[in-house]
Amino acid sequence: MPDKKQEQGLAVVTGASTGIGYELAKACARNGFELIVVANEPRIRSAAEEIKALGAKVEPIEADLSTIDGVDKLVGAIGDRPVAALLANAGRGLGKGFLDQDFADILRVLDTNITGTLYLIQTIGRKMRDRGAGHILITGSIAGFIPGAYQAVYNASKAFLDSFSFALRAELKESGVTVTCLMPGATETEFFERADLMDTKIGQSKKDDPADVARIGFEAMMNGEGDVVSGWHNKLRAAIANVVPSGMLAEQHRKQAEPGSAS
Repeated sequence: MPDKKQEQGLAVVTGASTGIGYELAKACARNGFELIVVANEPRIRSAAEEIKALGAKVEPIEADLSTIDGVDKLVGAIGDRPVAALLANAGRGLGKGFLDQDFADILRVLDTNITGTLYLIQTIGRKMRDRGAGHILITGSIAGFIPGAYQAVYNASKAFLDSFSFALRAELKESGVTVTCLMPGATETEFFERADLMDTKIGQSKKDDPADVARIGFEAMMNGEGDVVSGWHNKLRAAIANVVPSGMLAEQHRKQAEPGSAS
């Protein structure tokens, strides 16, 4: 009887040192994939060891995927191996008012969430299309439905990814390659601390379990679903965002993300 891991093949998970990406990598490991896990910090090595304990072969890569060189480093590590699943999860947030942000930090958000992600998807996606097989999971966000006052660049970057995911899926229809957009809401990860949002209402609010979010996203990817919003409350927020005027949504977000709003 063939080994399940050989049947599933290689999965590449970015942003896999913590949070949703770490849990996505664990889901892949439990379901018979070999793994390349990537993050821009040394912690990816300890994360890889933890994932190996689930019985999977795991290769950690430390690379900055906000840069073309970083993506090329990852692609070089993959080599000629066919990628059965690409889970493009690496992302970066940024709080505070747009005019008060350092522009270098803004560029890093855009380069991580958009430029590096698109370059990686195009590079691996072309090979998937040539083979006529593969799964692509893109971590978007319900934030992409909401003008994000005090998270303006981040929310806009997620709006880009959400839209891009649907477009790419349509382009790859009947190619054998599936594209799934996972759109979580606020999730209990290091995102809010790293984005300097801990003094806000949203930073202090109760959040979703990243393991639950990852499980929902992984299952949707494997089933070839086009999009999935994790959690009933996030589904409600997404539905509301489709009918509430953008100006009102921005004002609601301001109250949640304005610095000092948690006090």
